Amino acid sequence: MQRKTIVISGIGAITPIGEGVDAYWEGLVQGKSGAVPISGFDASEYHCKFACEVRNFDAAKYLDRKSLNRLDKYCQFGIISAEMAMNDAKFHLPDMDTTRIGVVYGSGIGGMISYDEQFRGYMAGGPRRVSPFFVPQMIPDMAAGMISIRNNLRGPNYATVSACATSLHAMIDAYMILQHGMADLMICGGAEASITPMAIAGFGNMQALSTRNDSPETASRPYDKERDGFVMGEGAGAFVMETLESAKARGAHIYAEVAGIGMSADAHHMTAPHPEGEGAVRSMQMALDSAGIKAEHLDYINTHGTSTPLGDIAEVKSIKKLYGDSTAALSKVNISSTKSMTGHLLGAAGAIESIACLLAIKHQIVPPTINVFNQDEEIDVNVTANTPQERSISYVLNNGFGFGGHNATLVFKKI
Repeated sequence: MQRKTIVISGIGAITPIGEGVDAYWEGLVQGKSGAVPISGFDASEYHCKFACEVRNFDAAKYLDRKSLNRLDKYCQFGIISAEMAMNDAKFHLPDMDTTRIGVVYGSGIGGMISYDEQFRGYMAGGPRRVSPFFVPQMIPDMAAGMISIRNNLRGPNYATVSACATSLHAMIDAYMILQHGMADLMICGGAEASITPMAIAGFGNMQALSTRNDSPETASRPYDKERDGFVMGEGAGAFVMETLESAKARGAHIYAEVAGIGMSADAHHMTAPHPEGEGAVRSMQMALDSAGIKAEHLDYINTHGTSTPLGDIAEVKSIKKLYGDSTAALSKVNISSTKSMTGHLLGAAGAIESIACLLAIKHQIVPPTINVFNQDEEIDVNVTANTPQERSISYVLNNGFGFGGHNATLVFKKI
């Protein structure tokens, strides 16, 4: 099978630091933190009392009342981000064969807000208090389904669920579907809305979340010596993928080529990464091999970089192994974690971070890692700390690693 050139021709973003792609990018280059005290419920008794919320977002600008009442917030985010991406890609659906347009759109957790609300109703009033829409509100495939239903997209349609690697796996699956000719265009990405009592309690009790309650805006600090956990985020990112020939024929803007894909498993622990980054380095090497390049060709790596003590070290170890003896090349590649600004969007993290990668290529600017006050001595790589950096960018690598040992990597190439 002859390999096709697959490109990104449309993007859509809803993030804690900006609604829409332009606002998101502005937030990134300004080093804006999205961390604020939790507003959706009383978090005074929780270990962690803050998160990166999507504030001042009015879904009614995009969706009718029926959809607002029947769809969980994560699903609303997913639908809206996908339609942003389709508009960006200049879709005119009446003129398109929608049997050849597919959707792979994931969520790490799904309708957690609906689950929390319905469980409280059940405990207060019994089974009659449970909504008939509870199950479709909760299940993590409903965003993919509703994107298809609303737009009559009748190609391949399903969801990926692999924790924090979810949306990168959705993008990888979309890429493979296009390579195999099962569709002409694919909508892909991920959404998450899990800033809920149960989720914050669960992640907090496993000591995964930062407890820097006196300074939320500085709490997400990947690579800093005093990092103490991640900050929960919410939002969504979406893409239109198609062949280069298709994008040119439609007159669509091309952000970059999806040049390489990689996947692996740690096979190590339910939640902790392999301490030496063994699975991560295999995922990255597979992506480089798929792209036909070496680590020395990379200009920027957007790391998983969650701000956890174990995770950041393990990923940096894997990057150093990827470069091996090429220490000069390692010193030249810019490394940053945009989670320092957006927090960790779980299943949507890889999507919004891939958008950061595409915009870095477009603008030739590396977004920073903010809150690096005292860089960990073990993280002895070229961290783009606190301020963005202009540079020539042709190849960008993006990592996503999920609980369960799921690893996914994408390489984007400037066209």
